[in-house]
Amino acid sequence: MYPFSYTKVSDVPAAVKAGSDGGRYIAGGTTLVDLMRETVERPGALVDISALPLRDIAATKGGGLRIGALARMAEVAAHPTVRALYPVISQALELSASPQLRNMASIGGNIMQRPRCTYFRDVTAACNRREPGSGCAAREGFNRTHAILGTSDHCVATHPSDAAVAFAALEATVHLLGPGGERTVGFADFLLRPGATPQREQNLRPGELITAVEIPSHPRPLRSGYLKVRDRQSYEFALISAAVALHVRGGVIQTAKVAAGGVGTVSWKLSAVERRLIGQRPSEALWTQAAEVAAEGAQPLTHNGFKVELLKRTVERQLRVVGGTR
Repeated sequence: MYPFSYTKVSDVPAAVKAGSDGGRYIAGGTTLVDLMRETVERPGALVDISALPLRDIAATKGGGLRIGALARMAEVAAHPTVRALYPVISQALELSASPQLRNMASIGGNIMQRPRCTYFRDVTAACNRREPGSGCAAREGFNRTHAILGTSDHCVATHPSDAAVAFAALEATVHLLGPGGERTVGFADFLLRPGATPQREQNLRPGELITAVEIPSHPRPLRSGYLKVRDRQSYEFALISAAVALHVRGGVIQTAKVAAGGVGTVSWKLSAVERRLIGQRPSEALWTQAAEVAAEGAQPLTHNGFKVELLKRTVERQLRVVGGTR
């Protein structure tokens, strides 16, 4: 370890002030502490925000949902309102981690996770996220678990959050508070693709704090669910995952929300799949046809070409499950 300062704050203004002075926010610490132990992260100051009043979970007017940034993953997954309105969120959280981690990790921290790339976590390997300009060892190394969508010459690491896939599908909004006041960012713009600056992973300004994630209201009835495909059934990150939400009225799909995980440098919205579904009648043929476009634009690497077909099959399977035919 190395020396750092530690401050615990009890109100939001104090947190923003400490963050603006260069402190790194920490709540559950399930990611940051590991990275500090491995010397991947070396913050000079930690600001403990776990006591802030940001844990409320409540329905909004019209049937949306607001989740406080410090609500624990286990609390959100078990909350009756979440399970009733958006089971896709509960399922994504329950498949995310071990019970011990879900009891500690916060929603804000979950979507702020750093990459699970082995080269990022190996301080002897070249990694542009950890050390800009050093290169990306994963591009020519063993890249079976890496991204096939949203990659760049500078980075091919996937975003590891399961909850982020559900939030992307449901078109959530992230509420932020910083020295410049409050602002909101659509989830599609919150997580940043690597491009030429992979070290910048979120649309955050200096000192900004996530206060909540809000799901907008969607037409009812809305059926939703999350499917995670992984190498083992116990605690493991996704090879492929799919979050699906469908509103069917009069036998026709009126609303379709679909996103995938394990394949993109950010949680990946499958807009082409959604367009294939809207206005159509649910059928076995439709699920297959819609899933065929799930991997549009994919750029597989040496060892992860299998993800192209696996993505299509995973999306098709979850469309079938949520759509009511199996």
